[in-house]
Order: sequence, then C-alpha cells, then structure tokens
Amino acid sequence: MAHMHHHHNEECSHEHHHHHDCCCSHEHHHDEGCAHEHHHEHESACCAHGHHHHHHHHHEGSLRQKLWLIGATVVLLLIAVWIEHNMNLTTWQLLLVYLVPYLLIGHETLKEAAEGIAHGDAFNEHFLMSVATIGALAIGFLPGAETEFPEAVFVMLFFQIGELFEGYAEGKSRDSIAHLMDIRPDVAHVEQSSPAEVTDMAPEAVAVGSIIVVRPGEKIPLDGVIVEGSTSLNTVALTGESVPRDVALGDEVVSGCVNLSGVVRVRTIKSFGESTVSKIISLVEHASENKSKSETFIARFARVYTPIVVFAAIALALLPPLFSGHFVESFPTWLYRALLFLVVSCPCALVISVPLTFFGGIGGASRKGILIKGANYMDVLAKVGTVVFDKTGTLTVGQFAVTAVHPGEHCHSSSSDETAQQALSPQQVQQQAEANRRLLHLAAHVEHFSTHPIGAALRDAFPEEATDGCHVSNVEEIAGQGIRAQVGDDVVCVGNTKMMDAVGAHWHDCSHVGTIIHVAINGEYAGHIVINDQLKADSAQAIEQLKAAGVERTVMLTGDRQEVADNVAHKLALDEWHAALLPNQKVEHVERLLAEKPEGKNLAFVGDGINDAPVLARADVGIAMGGLGSDAAIEAADVVLMDDKPTKLALAINLARRTIGIARQNVAFAIGVKIAVLVLATFGLATMWMAVFADVGVTVLAVLNAMRALKV
Repeated sequence: MAHMHHHHNEECSHEHHHHHDCCCSHEHHHDEGCAHEHHHEHESACCAHGHHHHHHHHHEGSLRQKLWLIGATVVLLLIAVWIEHNMNLTTWQLLLVYLVPYLLIGHETLKEAAEGIAHGDAFNEHFLMSVATIGALAIGFLPGAETEFPEAVFVMLFFQIGELFEGYAEGKSRDSIAHLMDIRPDVAHVEQSSPAEVTDMAPEAVAVGSIIVVRPGEKIPLDGVIVEGSTSLNTVALTGESVPRDVALGDEVVSGCVNLSGVVRVRTIKSFGESTVSKIISLVEHASENKSKSETFIARFARVYTPIVVFAAIALALLPPLFSGHFVESFPTWLYRALLFLVVSCPCALVISVPLTFFGGIGGASRKGILIKGANYMDVLAKVGTVVFDKTGTLTVGQFAVTAVHPGEHCHSSSSDETAQQALSPQQVQQQAEANRRLLHLAAHVEHFSTHPIGAALRDAFPEEATDGCHVSNVEEIAGQGIRAQVGDDVVCVGNTKMMDAVGAHWHDCSHVGTIIHVAINGEYAGHIVINDQLKADSAQAIEQLKAAGVERTVMLTGDRQEVADNVAHKLALDEWHAALLPNQKVEHVERLLAEKPEGKNLAFVGDGINDAPVLARADVGIAMGGLGSDAAIEAADVVLMDDKPTKLALAINLARRTIGIARQNVAFAIGVKIAVLVLATFGLATMWMAVFADVGVTVLAVLNAMRALKV
C-alpha cells in the first residue's frame, strides 16, 4: 500500500514540474498587474482575493474614507445653499462655491470617466454621471435659465452612497474569508550544527539540502526526503486521496501535506519557490486571470443605457432648432431641455437600489451560512447549468469510519450479506454479532496509542476499549505494514496484506469498497474490517435539489481511486465522474466542460482541497466548503459554504435568482418613472427639481424593495 502511494506521489511531484515551470517567471509581473488593476475597476473582484492582506486594509480604509467624503460633502452642500440664499453672488462666483462639494465627492467618478475615455471604453456608469452633472453645472449659464448647481452635487452624492453600499457588502464577505486563509506553511524548523539546535526560519529562506524537523500537526514546509522517523501524512489537501499516506525513511514528502503522527527529520530537495505548495498557489493566481470577469449589473446596464441617453440628448439639442428654421433663437431653449434630459436620465434610483439589492442578497445568504464574495457572482450563480464536484470533503465527510466488519475465514459479499442474514437462526445472528465485536475490540486495543486516522476510526467504532480493562503490552508499529501488540495472552496483528504475509496468515480480499484492515491472532487469520469515507448525510438530497433547480449536468472529479468514485457516483446518481486525477488533470476536465456548456449557462465547481484551488479559480463560479475546506480553496472561491452542507448549493442558486429578480423589478420601475419624466422634460413640462424629486421618490421605493432581499 505504502509503496503504491509513494509511486503515485513521485508521479505527482514530477507532473507539477512540467506544469509550472512556465508560470514561475510571470509571478512577479502578475502581481504588479493585479495591484494596478485594483485601482481601475474596483468592481472586479478579481484581485481582491488572491493577493495578500494589504488589499483588505486598503478596502476598509477606502470605505471609511468614503463615509468621510459623503459627510463632508453634505456639510459643504448645506453651506453652499446658505451662501446662495443669503448673499447676492454672480453665477460664476456661485459656481465656484458649489464646485467645492462637487469636486470633493465627484473627483473619483470624473477621473474614472476620463480613464474610461482614454481606454476607449467611454460608455460606463462614471461617464453617465459625469455628463449629467457637468450638464447641470453648465445649464445655469444659458440665457434665461435657472442655475442647477445643487442637483449636480446631489447626483454625485447619490452615486457615491450606492458605491458605498456595494463596497461594504463585498468587504463584509471578504473579511469573513480573510481569516480562514493560508495553506502556506508559516515556518520551517531548521537544524543547525546538531539535532538539538533548531532555528525557526521562513520557508523562503531555507537552503536546499538543509535538514528540517516536522512535528505532528504541522504542515510540511518544503518538498524533501525523510532522513529519520516515520509518520503518516494527510495528503487530502493536495491529492484528494482520502487515505492517509504512510511514509518512512527514504520516502519523498511533499510540502503542504499535514504531518499526522510522528516527528520526522527531512532533507529538503527544493527551494520554497520550487516546492509543490508555492506552485499550486501560483496556479491559482494564474487561473483567476483567464476567468471570465462577470461585470456588475450596473456596469452592464450603463454600457447600453449611456450611449442611448447621450445621443438622444445631442439629437434633442440640435434637431428641433434645425427643423424650426430659427436655429439661433430656439437653440438655447432646446439646449436647456437637452441638458435637463441628461440630468433627469441620470439613474440615481438604480445606482443606489441595485447595489443595495445585491447587498441585501449577500447579507441574507450569509445569515444562511453562504458567503458570496461580490455582487457579480450573484449573476453567475443564478445561471448555473453544470455543477462539478470534488469528492473528498465535499460529497463525503472526509473522515474515516468503519463501514463493515467481516470476522472469520469467509467473506460475505455485500449482496449475499442480506440474504445470508435471513437464513441464519437467532443464535447464529448472536454469534456473528459476538464475532464482530471481538474483532473490533482487539483491533481497537491494538490501535490504542496510534495517532493514525485509521486507528482513530477503529477506536471510534469500539469506544468501550478504553475502559474494559484488557491488558495491552509490547505495542510495536511496523512501518508500511501495521501494528502488532499483545492483548491479554494473544499476539494481535492489525495491518495490511504485507503484514498478513509476514506472519503467515491466509488473508483474502473483500468485495467492499474502501480500505481493508486485516487482523490476525497468533498468526491465524481472524477476518478484516472495512474502513471508508462516508457520504455526507445530505449529499443525495443536494443532487436532487440541483436537478429540481434546473441544473442539467452534475459531474464528479476526484483524485481518489476508481472503485471509490464509482461507488459514490452510483449512490448519488451523478451524470458523469472521473477518478484518479491529479490537480492539473482536474483543470483540464473543467476546461473541457467549460467548452461544452450551453450558451448562457455557467459552470460551478464545488471543492474543498488545495488541489481544487486552481479549478475553483478557473470555473465561472468556484464554491468552497468553508468548515473543513483548505484555506487556499476558500481564498480562490467566489462563494463559500460555511457549514460544509452540499444542500446549501441549491439554496445559494435560488437566493441568487431571487435577488436578481428583485434587482430587475427595481430597474423596470425606475426606468418606467424615468421615461415618464423624460417625456415631460422634452416637452418642457418638467423642472429640474421635479426630476430630482421623482428620482428621490423612486429611490426610496426601490430601496424598500431592495430590503426584501435580506429576508430569507
């Protein structure tokens, strides 16, 4: 068994080489790109996760800054209004007074609008706001027109309040995630001149060929070879294989695995940058680059709406005066109406209510233990058509338990088990139960001191072992085979087939799926115990709910063995599954599924291991299990299910659909009222304040509607 694993692992680290050599050179460049990107489109959540913690602080700071800005603007606006009413200033002087609050609150929007134009992406929401407010500022200089300075400030203020809500919603969910982060090992214990002297160093600083000490419970910081000690490693995070891997002298170990039982001394064979963990981390960072950035709802809306409004306003200013034949005389009137049209068309109600709706939806979901990291993922979630699962820790519990006990020489296959049971007399049933109990009893005693997960599973299956007073002595662990101990007068061996061969017991195989633990008493074969990872209680229900929600394709990708995968897939009625995959093969399968998915439908990947992180980042929406999930997976995901229940998945999809529905109602309502006011404005029947009032009224109603999204 150990041998097989070892081989698999070699193959694995070898595979990593190929895959990553190319990535490493870009690493630095990618970071720069990301930080740069952060300044432009702050909606795109791309960079916000993935890069270390300075973004989090930056994020909180920017919210606090925004609050101050909004507060200061309100004060300055009030002062400006007071000045306008109490002092007899000319239009120019008044403009200068109002420019103070206007530029304070609007400078960022104006800058974004200018950048948008420079990048050839002119029609964004910032541009719409800028045009409308500059129009409002300019309108007062037309002959015989009223000044509309306060409105310009108002419009910007509304926009920033909407942005504040959106930023706050994203920041909230990101904070809940930040503290779950890191597969990166934090420290390496490096031996100096003698084994007694150990210095703690950052893994980056450790030279190749150093000897490091890894204690139980710690992550292995660098790839290396064991020079002393033996232990079992939890490799679930890296390979997805649920069975811990036993390693002893001379075996290669991979960074990122957790050392479970013994202290080992390891000679490092790679620097940190070349080690498995840092390669996987860089895989994640690069995968998020080619993810389709789903834009925020508002940004998509603005892209269609802005050009229509801008061109309509230009037409309104020029066409009627041209056709009237008195261009010079009638132009100021129509220019006023065109500018009014622009200001009225500024969608404040939307700009506040849509982010608020998403904020409510994100808040409502987080009450249910679903963290959604940004409003744009709501959109993606609502249209999920393919769901890809990892197995271990996602559909299964990720912990071992005894699933069957077969004492004696003969093995019952699972099907004949049931029938055999009925044919037995009550005494035989009693005898069988006794035999089962004895086998578990002995195995649990032998494993009493074992720190191995298999030992823990055997002890859990027979909790009385600690108190029944049997005498256990001469416990010895045989690396790569199992444990031998004396229980009372019997010598009991608990281990794999190699151990049975070593003591000359005639073992036989079992038809059950799982890890088979054989037991021999005094060299005679006593039977075997089947240990397996169990399905989560709600996995089957989760798949049914997804089907009910209209998900067409459910796929399972796992690093585990084929027979384990088949067993799980049949029980859950999955559409397709692939087993024994390495991390980069999972990415390949996801790429294929992404290419095959129907138009307008998205692919969600659900996983919890480090090996899932690249796939989580690559899928349209990555969903991580937050309770047991590895930190890298939680960081790379767009949605995190905090309590590991797969049934939360269908709930998340339904919540997202409902939120989008509410946002759509708000859009329809706001645009309806807008059009009414615009029609009036075109015929010169609407005043600027009527427009602003309509907007405020709509905004209030839309905000109340948005609050429904909070209730789950």
